[in-house]
Amino acid sequence: MTKPFHERIAAMNAMYKLPANAKPAIPAEVADRLVKFKATLMDEVHEIDEIVELARGGADKMAIAVAIADLLGDIMVYCRSEALKYGLPLETVLDVIMDSNESKLGADGKPIYDANGKFLKGPNYWKPEPKIQALLEAASK
Repeated sequence: MTKPFHERIAAMNAMYKLPANAKPAIPAEVADRLVKFKATLMDEVHEIDEIVELARGGADKMAIAVAIADLLGDIMVYCRSEALKYGLPLETVLDVIMDSNESKLGADGKPIYDANGKFLKGPNYWKPEPKIQALLEAASK
């Protein structure tokens, strides 16, 4: 039986001697670490251009699907590993963010979108940051 994703990330961080924290922890070199993380993510984001070229070049749809799955999976692995470095309970944070996203519906209970398909905020929207702060404060004890 395969271990849960967060346990596999913890094992990977240990194997590669990457930081891991059980509680929220911001190191002194946080700015440098974030710059490196951004560079890693940007490398992944630039792979989208390669996938676009595959699609425009008439590549097989399965090859495109595989490339997209690999791209998204890599980004999730990097993000979960980074969260562990800071001791952030990412799955719980994601639950708060999803609850907030669900609060964005319009007064009629229907989604509101911008031109790019992003959800817009309806009248019952609430910001996730206060709940995330409370979550992290509780996790720090």
